[in-house]
Amino acid sequence: MAQSGEEYAEQLNYVAQGRSKSRSLRPLRQLFPFLKPYRWRIVIALGALIMSSTATLVLPIAGRGLIDHGFDAKAAALISQYFLAFIAVAAVMGVSGATRFYFVTWIGERVVADIRKAVFDNVLGLTPAFFEVTRTGEVLSRLTADTTLIQTVVGSSISVAMRMSATLVGGLAMMFVTSLKLAALVVGAVLLVMVPLILFGRWVRTLSRKSQDRLADTSAHASETLNAVQTVQAFTHETLERQAYARAVESSFDIAILRTRARAVMTAVIIFAAFSSVAGVGWVGAQDIIQHVMTGGQLFQFVIYAILVGSGVGALSETWGDLQRAAGASERLMELLHTKPAIAPPPHPTAIAEPARGSISFKEVVFRYPSRPEHAALNGFSLDVAAGEAVALVGPSGAGKSTVFQLLLRFFEQQSGAIYFDGLELSQADPTELRKHIAVVAQDSVVFSGTIAENIRYGRPDASDQEVRHAAEAAAASEFIDDLPLGYQTPLGERGVTLSGGQRQRLAIARAILRDAPLLLLDEATSALDAENERLVQMGLNNLMAGRTTIVIAHRLATIQRLSRIVVMDQGRIVGEGSHAELVARGGLYARLASLQFASGMALAG
Repeated sequence: MAQSGEEYAEQLNYVAQGRSKSRSLRPLRQLFPFLKPYRWRIVIALGALIMSSTATLVLPIAGRGLIDHGFDAKAAALISQYFLAFIAVAAVMGVSGATRFYFVTWIGERVVADIRKAVFDNVLGLTPAFFEVTRTGEVLSRLTADTTLIQTVVGSSISVAMRMSATLVGGLAMMFVTSLKLAALVVGAVLLVMVPLILFGRWVRTLSRKSQDRLADTSAHASETLNAVQTVQAFTHETLERQAYARAVESSFDIAILRTRARAVMTAVIIFAAFSSVAGVGWVGAQDIIQHVMTGGQLFQFVIYAILVGSGVGALSETWGDLQRAAGASERLMELLHTKPAIAPPPHPTAIAEPARGSISFKEVVFRYPSRPEHAALNGFSLDVAAGEAVALVGPSGAGKSTVFQLLLRFFEQQSGAIYFDGLELSQADPTELRKHIAVVAQDSVVFSGTIAENIRYGRPDASDQEVRHAAEAAAASEFIDDLPLGYQTPLGERGVTLSGGQRQRLAIARAILRDAPLLLLDEATSALDAENERLVQMGLNNLMAGRTTIVIAHRLATIQRLSRIVVMDQGRIVGEGSHAELVARGGLYARLASLQFASGMALAG
């Protein structure tokens, strides 16, 4: 179901500005569904963690016994037992620590991989409206930098936090067992330390979110610039773009340093407070030994537990900052994961009848782009195209020609009116199933970085090598492909930079030919070709168009003169319809366009 205008506006604002910033770690709860499938590995990791923490807590008991009883000639045999106990405990700590490290790291890597796939899967299904307000570079930043933060937390920081929490709780319990009075003093000190931990943690969380936003801005700017590097160089904007990127990097650096400074101060304050408290408590314990209230072994045992508790608080202060950053990263990733496409399949989609014929019908369609709600791109637009018929759409820029394609492909949905494919209203069909019956050749063709064969096979992944070759021959692409050393296995650079514009266009045409769809959408498919190649490609397109419904957006009227039906559009309406000769004889907009183009052509020829 499509969203209303108000819902869509809310979505744009949601994506552009982000959710309100939580002051807790609550966003990390959204990671639970990704952890659930691996609960047995989590149980093993937790078991190893408990074993490791328990072994750590046993060491001070052995130390107490060694101090109180071991250094006595009469109890020499106990020395060996105590040291053997130390070795046994060390073995348990080693095995449990290694087990915990392996499983926790595995879980972190696995969860991040699952999150990346889930977010990418969702983003790939979002309609173009989403990308009107979200830069690709920002999405890539969230898929890389933010997921890396989560990997660090899930695969390391949470484990450290849990281990230190277990040690802290166990240490506190053993402190109470050892000395109630000293333990009460330590608890008071811990509560005192927690105050700056919470206050600084909120500050770090805010700065972490800002840092990730600045990093996303930097990535988005770099991506946008590099994707248009030829334009940048052609207009000699290298210096300006370097300066703009440098400003973005410096802004990101400033926020990162401020965040680091906040974490450094937080760590210093907490560690100082924690160990100062331990020293104070140790002094009180020393007085108790002097007064024979407790033994030296008991004080040793208590101090070791106090140090473990202090270390736990210090480590938690370190990991708290990581958890805050990960909470911000989780928020940003979940925003992408939970963003819904402006057009989603209906709850119970109606199947398109097979074999599809490709007939099209627009009934009083009104459409306004969400970013330009005051302007109607189509205004009361009605058009019927019979199965197998070829129709050309012509008109000045902004007349609404490309919008017709956008609506047919269900990238957007009209505000009123209806559109039908083979008699089925588009809103009742699954957009993905609908698009399987459509082949598109855009004016600015897209070529991917794989091989030539892979690019052509994009039209139909299960096509054989022979079918790929036939499609290339029909699109007049085999001529230049056969001249390449690797032929159809020639790898292309990013966006096909190793090919000319005409070669990229012919590959796109071959891709559409291979798709063999009943509805063909051509956006001036021969615009990038020279006269000879245009003639060859036009022959291939003529064969392709036979028996298929074809809608052609024409900017050069010479390419559609042969069509028996030309639809003239202006300001989102149909203002004329007929053959080339009929429209010229009738006068009006088409006649003026034809006069300008053919007069210009004659002048250039002269």
